[in-house]
Formats: sequence, structure tokens, C-alpha cells
Amino acid sequence: MKFNSKCILIVAILFSQVITAQFYVGVQSGLSEIQSDVDGIIADKKMGGSVKAGYIYSVTKNIGIGAGLEFSQYKQEISSSLSSLTNYEVDASTSAFVYTVTVDNYNEKQTLQAIQIPLFVEFKSSMSKGVDFGFRVGGKYFLPLSYKISATADYVSGTAYYPGVNLTITDLPEYGFGTQSNYSATGEYQTKGIFMSSFEVGFTFDIGKKNSLYTALFLEKGFGTILDQDSKESFIGYNPTSIEARKLNGLYSTDKNADVLPVAWGLTLGWNFN
Repeated sequence: MKFNSKCILIVAILFSQVITAQFYVGVQSGLSEIQSDVDGIIADKKMGGSVKAGYIYSVTKNIGIGAGLEFSQYKQEISSSLSSLTNYEVDASTSAFVYTVTVDNYNEKQTLQAIQIPLFVEFKSSMSKGVDFGFRVGGKYFLPLSYKISATADYVSGTAYYPGVNLTITDLPEYGFGTQSNYSATGEYQTKGIFMSSFEVGFTFDIGKKNSLYTALFLEKGFGTILDQDSKESFIGYNPTSIEARKLNGLYSTDKNADVLPVAWGLTLGWNFN
């Protein structure tokens, strides 16, 4: 996990100007997706959401600058259209070989949790008494807290090919080659922070002199990749002493340059107060 202190500094400066700020709390809910450019990935989108709090500093009657803090969660399931994937490994005697993993009915569940630090500009205009129309445009610093994965498969088969001696090994369990039924394991991707764009459009309804209800549609998209990996790995690792307890690295680990980024859209519901 990598952290950008400049974003925290900006938010701290803005929070020092809270005398004329309008505070808000709210929730977001909708479809969330962790997009990737890894070959063969099939993703099943799930509902995600976030809780948030912050304030909006009024520059003019119709323009404000907002900042805050959010906690978000993304969930999805992925599989691969490819039943076999290969990678280079080294055995216990330091001999290199081509490691091929073949799976049946492989399914990977992912849960990504993150802190988001938004900074945005709000434009609003009165439509009628007590009702404002507006939109918010800005960005967020997206800082993953954890990116956990769990996977299952009907079976996992690991085979080796030693090109130097033209030898293929398919069934030698004490050296990590062979078939394991009913595979199940958990793991975690290494992550880093990225920036996101954000856009909201909606309405504010006054409820009393100092309170209002805010509802809007939102769209958010990340830039860059949240994965912090510098090497290619087999999605199910090699265990040199057994076909059991193979480490789960995840499908995204098969491409060290994979672009993996969060995207979400849905409904925002908030409460503004002075």
C-alpha cells in the first residue's frame, strides 16, 4: 500500500476553513466493478457502496468547494475463459521449469475496501422555493485498505516441463506435481493508491432553515492501477513439497503490468446541515 501525503495536506487545509462550511453525511450505493485488462477475465458485477462525511465551503451563492472522507467497498466474482495458464517456476533443487496449472470450475471472489478522499467543486441553482438543482465535479484519492480474494475449483492440476532435458512430469505429488480435488484457498493482492474522477448530478430539498436532503446520481472511475506487483506469478502457486496448500495468488497476478481500477455508478443520498 502506497500513500500520498499531498492529498492529506490539501484536505487538512480545507478543513481549517470550516467556519462558513456546510457539513454533510451520506451513503452511496450502486453497481461496482474492478475493471482489468487481463486476458480471459470474466467478471460478475456486484452491488457496492460507501459511507461519507465532509463539508462544502461556499465561495459564492451558487459555487462551493467540497472535501471529506469516505469508506467504500467493492465486491465481485471473476473467472477465466482459459482453463490452463503457464508460468516459469524453480523447484527445490533450483532447476527451472515451465509450470502449467489446469483448473475446472475456478471461481474467485474479491473484496476491495478503501478510504477515499474527495475534493470537488459544486455548482447549484435554485429551481423553485426550497429546491436546488446542481452537480459536483472533482476527483478523489483512492487508498486501498485491503484487497482480499478467495477461490474455489473442482480440481487443480499442476504439471511441469523441463525444456533442458525434454521431461514432462504430471504426477509426482511429493514434488508438487499432480491433481488436487476441491481446491479452496484465500489470498490478498498488494495494492497502492490511485486518483479517481467523480461526477454527481442531482437535487437538494430544504428541510427547515439549516437542514436539507440531497439525492443524486454518481459516476466514479479510477486512473492507473491499484495493484502493486513487479513480477508475473501463477494464479495458483507452486508448492515444491506437496500438491496441497498451494498459495492463491489470484488471476490478476498472471500479468505484472495489469491495469486494475475501480469503477462505480449509482445513487447518492445525503443530509446537509449547518
